[in-house]
Amino acid sequence: MVVPPFMRAAYIRAHGTADAVTFGELETPSAGPADVLVRMEATTVNHVDIYVRSGAYATTTTFPFVIGRDLVGVVEAVGDGVGDTFCVGDRVWTNSLGHAGRQGSFAEYATVPSERLYHLPEAVDPFAAVIVLHTAATAHLGLFGKARLALGETVYVTGAGSGVGTAVVQLAHAAGARVIAAAAPRDHDWCRARGADVVLDHAAPNVHDTIRRAAPDGVDVWWDNMARHDLESALPLMRRRGRMVIMAGMSATPNLPVGSLYTRDLSLLGFVISEASIGELAAAAQSINALLAAGHLVEKTGPVLRLAEARQAHTVMESGDRRGRIVVVP
Repeated sequence: MVVPPFMRAAYIRAHGTADAVTFGELETPSAGPADVLVRMEATTVNHVDIYVRSGAYATTTTFPFVIGRDLVGVVEAVGDGVGDTFCVGDRVWTNSLGHAGRQGSFAEYATVPSERLYHLPEAVDPFAAVIVLHTAATAHLGLFGKARLALGETVYVTGAGSGVGTAVVQLAHAAGARVIAAAAPRDHDWCRARGADVVLDHAAPNVHDTIRRAAPDGVDVWWDNMARHDLESALPLMRRRGRMVIMAGMSATPNLPVGSLYTRDLSLLGFVISEASIGELAAAAQSINALLAAGHLVEKTGPVLRLAEARQAHTVMESGDRRGRIVVVP
């Protein structure tokens, strides 16, 4: 296939609301010595994409800036310095575009640094893959890179029906952990099917009493997807040397019960996937590919939109009025 000189893309010329997203033609990028040119088959929308677009998450953005983080696609060209790791026609994926000066995935073509690109296992559907790449990598980095989850430990995750919450349940279950999932009642069956051992209503007034009964020896890893950060109630429910993963709530200013924290040797671990090293991302990719190939990594699919509807995709994401991950195709 001949790569055209221009491509369709969704991009911004300045930070702003979803109305700042423009759909039009840009020059097709070329692969640098360490890059791979990928023809996009599917991409998706993440919360971090909203923060980058708006400027809330400060990062290098060269305008016009193509939005988007993840993609699954086909290799169209390989830089001279890449070697034989990737070949034209390979189906591949990435989950770290649209940040730190890297142009995004909302385009017909994207250049991807070869060190941030991974082969998609054979027979894995691109749509099924693209909706889990960001959430599963986030879960892997938090559970294993930060919290050092071990076999037989107990994980408590709120918002377990969300994208990241679902991934946390699946990865923790696959690692041999006992999983307590808190979610809206409509997601209870979903969480059980993903491997949760105990499922709670996260809005129940007595939820903390229920957690105490479900984990009488305490929670080893506490993961809050809902940015509630009720540390005064949560920390006493954790086992000594427990770890709390914090990756939501940019403007939250919770009270910190310092005594409960240091006298019980607890840890609060903040992280974002954007700060992960190349090695950490590669380790997460290996885990993701193994679970995808085994059919053990799934997510709810939401609306499927076109690149021309990128502005709508961001609007829907911000509204919260969706059930499942948004997929965007050329």
